[in-house]
Amino acid sequence: MTTPLVVDLDGTLLRSDLLLETGLAFVRNQPLRLLQPFTWLAKSKATLKEKLALATDIDVSTLPYDPYVIELIEAERLSGRRVVLATASHRSLAERIADHLQLFDEVLASDSEHNLSAQRKRDVLIEHYGEKGFDYMGNSHDDLSVWAAARKAYVINPELGVEHKATAQGNVEKVIHSNTSGLKDWLKALRVHQWTKNALIFVPLLASHQITNLSFLWQCFLGFLLFGLCASSVYVLNDLLDLADDRHHPVKCNRPFASGRLSIKFGLAIFPALLIAAFAGAIWLLPAQFSAVLVAYYLLTLAYSLSLKRQMAVDVIALAVLYTMRIIAGAAAFGQPLTFWILAFSMFIFLSLALVKRYAELREARIKGSTEKTRGRGYYPDDLEMISSLGAASGYLSVMVLALYIHDTATSVLYANPQIIWLACPLLLFWITRVWMLTHRGQMQDDPVVFAIRDRVSLIVGALFCLVFWVAT
Repeated sequence: MTTPLVVDLDGTLLRSDLLLETGLAFVRNQPLRLLQPFTWLAKSKATLKEKLALATDIDVSTLPYDPYVIELIEAERLSGRRVVLATASHRSLAERIADHLQLFDEVLASDSEHNLSAQRKRDVLIEHYGEKGFDYMGNSHDDLSVWAAARKAYVINPELGVEHKATAQGNVEKVIHSNTSGLKDWLKALRVHQWTKNALIFVPLLASHQITNLSFLWQCFLGFLLFGLCASSVYVLNDLLDLADDRHHPVKCNRPFASGRLSIKFGLAIFPALLIAAFAGAIWLLPAQFSAVLVAYYLLTLAYSLSLKRQMAVDVIALAVLYTMRIIAGAAAFGQPLTFWILAFSMFIFLSLALVKRYAELREARIKGSTEKTRGRGYYPDDLEMISSLGAASGYLSVMVLALYIHDTATSVLYANPQIIWLACPLLLFWITRVWMLTHRGQMQDDPVVFAIRDRVSLIVGALFCLVFWVAT
């Protein structure tokens, strides 16, 4: 009889961990029951796995399976070999995965009483196939005892230190490194390119004509850096909570955590570390008002990730507020009060850009023939026309705010020739109109703020806009 090939699931066949997947899905769907899993864990790990598996609905068809492992399994099956899925994940999930992949002859998994991991998995496999009566494919420290009882060991994307220990046991047949993440994946996960949005922190410094004050400039730079750390923490947490939705998206499915290139464990470790660093730096280096704004930003972002992003209209208003809070943070960094004008302008312009983002997403859905509510959002493809109307109107209102600002008495104090600022109005009208026309034509592929930073025409308009204010000064 041919020796069966036994395959582990988490970290081996699957570039993820189903316990963490179900835990994050539970928190996202039921945030008010955040502590419930700990009461289940107090009973046993097997209870925790069962309760989470039954309380969540994981789409197994979109999970990040390792194509190299699947290819190896298919080759073994073609040779007539029996293949067994043996996993510490709950049986209900394991059986659904087996049904989806159609690669396994048998499934061994955890249930309500037994957690099929490490020595327990080894004992069950010996009971079924005998000592050295099976080959085993795994990746973790828990698999070392199983490899020791196997005829041959297949080591797949091993955890740190596992490859050396497995090789020392003397029965390693093959080591496969198919999932090699690097600096590029981490930069993408932390969205370092999105830190350009935090340049809004310098807006109050420019508006108050304090850009040459080196002390204020340094404080704003620190605010920029600390806000970036906080934002990256939020981006990582948001990606972890949005795994299911991202995997259904044509572009977001390639994000490092959704695709499995980065481990969920690393994500759960890095997001609180970044958050602690951001708040420690803010408390130590900047005024208390900046820390307060950072707290408000984080709480609103967390609420957005858990709930607000799925509420029609509330989501785009929340995004506009989050952008505006960067400007508020900049003022707080060096103790500068904000005017009504800058806050009103910011809300209208960023509401318009948030609606651009939604329009681009819905346009893609309509092209694909979808009529259902967009996954993870509160909109239907048929809402396109209304969204474009609201977005264009909001953008034009920001121009009106700018025009009214010219006639404010405080403006004449800051500018020698405030009437020159009128030239900024047609520039802004042109840019807003162009952005919406490009979005309508399907040419808005990026976040609109990131687009503005990369787009040559936008950069030229931005330079002319700044030149107008400089001349007016």
